[in-house]
Amino acid sequence: MAIDSMTLYKFMTLYMLNKVNFPLTNTQISNFFLDKDYATYFVFQQVITELLEAELISAETVRNTSYYRITDSGIETIELFMDKIPVAVVDDMDIYLIENKYEMRNEVGTTSDYYLAANNQDYIVTCQIKEGGSNLIDLNISVPSEDVAEIMCNNWRDASQDIYSIIMKTLMKDKKVLPGEKQSK
Repeated sequence: MAIDSMTLYKFMTLYMLNKVNFPLTNTQISNFFLDKDYATYFVFQQVITELLEAELISAETVRNTSYYRITDSGIETIELFMDKIPVAVVDDMDIYLIENKYEMRNEVGTTSDYYLAANNQDYIVTCQIKEGGSNLIDLNISVPSEDVAEIMCNNWRDASQDIYSIIMKTLMKDKKVLPGEKQSK
């Protein structure tokens, strides 16, 4: 029995989210649908909306980017109906995920945001690098203005690996104390 295209797109979206151990952005998923000519952007947005309403996926929005995860109900659903997705489509999704997994993981694992501090004068910039369910780095920096906070957030993704490396090297530096010298604190 054939399924309608909207249902197929929902199963495809659930399949993709179930195949990765990190959230995917709206752009990452929609790029697959658009690149492979499976659906238009507006049809894909309707699919996402309906999956959210059915609580088969959840969303978190950070700085105008939506991050989607499959819910327990979504996992149960895709496990029941996975065989409804044509094998060629599953192959397309698997190839896409394999070819783009590192880039997608890096994109969603490196996040930044800012908020007005409790003193209502400064902004707090929060920069994170996540891998799996762990934070590799979680950095909070107080800055004097929203413009500075915005600039720092915009630069975080490109600078994060260098900053992480500098922090690790600096903190792991073994400062040998020569005989007769006092160890500095």
